[in-house]
Amino acid sequence: MNKAAMAAGLLALGASGASAGDIERSTQSVAILFEEGRYAEVNLGFAMPDVRGTVGGLDSGNMAGDFATFSLGYKQPLGPDMDVALIIDQPIGADVDYGPGSYPLAGTEAELRSNAVTALLRYKLQNNVSVYGGLRAQSVKGKAHILFDIYDPGTGDFVATTDYNLETNTDYSLGYIVGVAWEKPEIAARVSLTYNSAIDHTLTGDETGTNPVFGDRSSRSEFDTTIPQSLSLEFQSGIAADTLLFGSIRWVEWSEFLIDPANYQFYFPDVPLVAYRSNRTTYTLGLGRKFSDSWSGAITASYEPSTGELTGNLGPNDGFKSIGIGATYTRDAMKITGGVRYVKLGGATTRGVEADFDDNEAVAVGMRVAYNF
Repeated sequence: MNKAAMAAGLLALGASGASAGDIERSTQSVAILFEEGRYAEVNLGFAMPDVRGTVGGLDSGNMAGDFATFSLGYKQPLGPDMDVALIIDQPIGADVDYGPGSYPLAGTEAELRSNAVTALLRYKLQNNVSVYGGLRAQSVKGKAHILFDIYDPGTGDFVATTDYNLETNTDYSLGYIVGVAWEKPEIAARVSLTYNSAIDHTLTGDETGTNPVFGDRSSRSEFDTTIPQSLSLEFQSGIAADTLLFGSIRWVEWSEFLIDPANYQFYFPDVPLVAYRSNRTTYTLGLGRKFSDSWSGAITASYEPSTGELTGNLGPNDGFKSIGIGATYTRDAMKITGGVRYVKLGGATTRGVEADFDDNEAVAVGMRVAYNF
């Protein structure tokens, strides 16, 4: 059953680029705490989104760049009732590139990067209950180059192009994790509820802007942004010999996430650089199966409902549906898992440009190498 559970690791593979605004690249799972003995893992992922929109007959081209992700994890017992774990991952990220052409945002680029180190401690209580918690140290930085053509609303004639640039420092901040779990090892059953706190960052940004009508502006100023809090319910249970049912429900308070520096507000009032009006809940359900001592596999399906609201031009999707498959090969203490995931992205209409983004998709692949010792 443990090998079927390992194949269920697809839940964390290839998940990038398929959550609110395409910026969440780690689900911040604490599943590593429940591995047996000393355990280490390396995860690699690669996502290939295809996101295109149109406005006034003009095509944006694929504005979402391919990207890679990685994470490392290590877990060790500190006795019969206590475990510690260390996780290194990339909680959020963005790669936006509107290629050359006649689309109003042609030439626009944006990049968001983060890294996090999470230290966790788990303590086992009676009746198969355990509690856990820890700290997350996180860094974020970003840059953006926004080109936006302005047209006369009456005549439709071209007026001017706004050229806006932002580059921030790297800011470091702390958050925390708390959770509780219940297990029944005889049937590989486990339910865990994990709370990840919001992490506030104060970024210093160098901003420059050029517009023939509104003038040129440059400044170095501070602005705040919040990586939002989340609540995750993860579960699994054996339902037949060598067969595992697993899944999760994850809520993230994306309405608290905002990037809207001062100079950007001057050139683009009431259209934040990045903002979400609604929180998001993502549902995942999967089935894992052990086929032999060496091979096991899993299939997963995920769903994030659309909100129907306008989105930003740097993340023009609204919800998604996905399906993924994975397989694990076990040899002695080593397990190698590979997975692929297809994501159907929800259509959206963007703020400002009011372009329609429909029929978009992404393919993500991932690999995990794990070792028990």
